[in-house]
Amino acid sequence: MLTIDLTGKHALVAGVADDGGFGWAIAKAFAEAGATVSVATWPPALGIFKTMLERGKFDASMKLRDGSKLQFAKIYPLDAEYDRLEDVPTELRESRRYRDLGDFTMSGLGAAVAADGGVDIVVHSLANGSEVKKPLLEVSRKGYLSAVSASAYSNVSLIQQLGPHMRKGGSFLSLSYLASERVVPGYGGGMSSAKAALESDARVLAFEAGRAWGHRVNVISAGPFASRAASAIGFIDKMVDYSRRNSPLPEDLRAEEVGATAAFLASPLASGITGTVIFVDKGYAAMGIAVDREADMAPKP
Repeated sequence: MLTIDLTGKHALVAGVADDGGFGWAIAKAFAEAGATVSVATWPPALGIFKTMLERGKFDASMKLRDGSKLQFAKIYPLDAEYDRLEDVPTELRESRRYRDLGDFTMSGLGAAVAADGGVDIVVHSLANGSEVKKPLLEVSRKGYLSAVSASAYSNVSLIQQLGPHMRKGGSFLSLSYLASERVVPGYGGGMSSAKAALESDARVLAFEAGRAWGHRVNVISAGPFASRAASAIGFIDKMVDYSRRNSPLPEDLRAEEVGATAAFLASPLASGITGTVIFVDKGYAAMGIAVDREADMAPKP
């Protein structure tokens, strides 16, 4: 029997701050498959995330199928917009949420992971667009570049920093969305451009990281999901409803389905897969026309 077995592997999921998103579901799937799991969390969310964990607020979500509990080997602070500590503005570095965290930059994460013995699997679950509610015609240069920086270049930097500290045959995985290649009105602020860059970069990085270290680089393009982070878009419930009504499988996407796909892609079962975007969206990306108004399309008598 073929099974997804990640026993002996150490996975790092960057971008986990609660139990409601794809990052958490992926971390849980890795644990179910036997991996040791660490996470990296944005500093402003780190304190409350740790407090919620300590107070047992996530206990129900942490329960694994065998009755055990999801455990994080390490929780690293990470602000994915900065590569080096000297790049961080002094005001931010000395603010209450940052000042006691040490090096929370990309290079700091790389050094910390190396000191802790390295990892085998890295997941980029990071995205942010400060002007996501603005249409592209109204987005500022600063807002556009910040979206690309936090949501796309951060994956380049993550692989630069962690690639050398992964054992050969490592797996990198990032999360994208269909707006990378099709128009989703309202998904603004340069985020569609960031997702397109993320996917394009993954193909190049698959070649470069494969030749340099023997690592694989893949992307999951997930369907809309009403996570806490996605609520920033402002109309996520409508996106979920529309996708459900127009997909080959007319049902809501579950975070666990993305988690299971991530576990497969990180496992030896997917050793021949790299440079690929896998759609986990109930088949929505395959559709060329909406079908929730079939009556309007029927021939008139």
